[in-house]
Amino acid sequence: MTTVLIVDDEPLIRRGLRAVVDAEDDLEVIGEATDGTEVVPFARRHRPDVVLMDVRMPRIDGIRATELLLAAFDEPPRVLVVTTFENDEYVYDALRAGASGFLLKRAGPEQVVEAIRVVARGESLLFPAAIRSMAGNHIGTPRVRRWSLTEREEEVLRLVAQGASNLEIAETLFITVETVKTHVSNVLAKLGVRDRLQAVIEAYETGFIATR
Repeated sequence: MTTVLIVDDEPLIRRGLRAVVDAEDDLEVIGEATDGTEVVPFARRHRPDVVLMDVRMPRIDGIRATELLLAAFDEPPRVLVVTTFENDEYVYDALRAGASGFLLKRAGPEQVVEAIRVVARGESLLFPAAIRSMAGNHIGTPRVRRWSLTEREEEVLRLVAQGASNLEIAETLFITVETVKTHVSNVLAKLGVRDRLQAVIEAYETGFIATR
């Protein structure tokens, strides 16, 4: 059973998400919060697997709440940002802070539950075009790269940024899925990031991959 905390200051949004999540046999809402101030205390008591996090809240927004949550645990819950606007600057900042993906509030029930299952498995929810667009809007002068990848690891990172799965990467590079997993793990370690989404953001912000 995947347990979920819903964080949103709008009661209608919370009720709608709860109805969608609780309709699934493998998902369960174990609590709701109306502001980012409530997230870490709740997570300490109940240890949700996934947090559905609104980004715009009155006291502590979803960006700061994500930062606090990730800093509070060695193995924090996965954070899935819930937003009204796809290219919201708050969304990008939340992703940079460590969220595993984002979900539009207008998303259908099937998209919501699939997104929760994806991040609960430890995977990132990548929307390549949206991430590239948001990164392009936030990057001035690219940061200096302080990591060194092999040629094959660079190929893998570029394919990850395109949204390719491990199987798709394996088929493209004519290698095994297990080898892809090893390369991805090496990339994450060298970049000092926790998941594929953070690796993609790092690749854009250092200029390794162009946003235009």
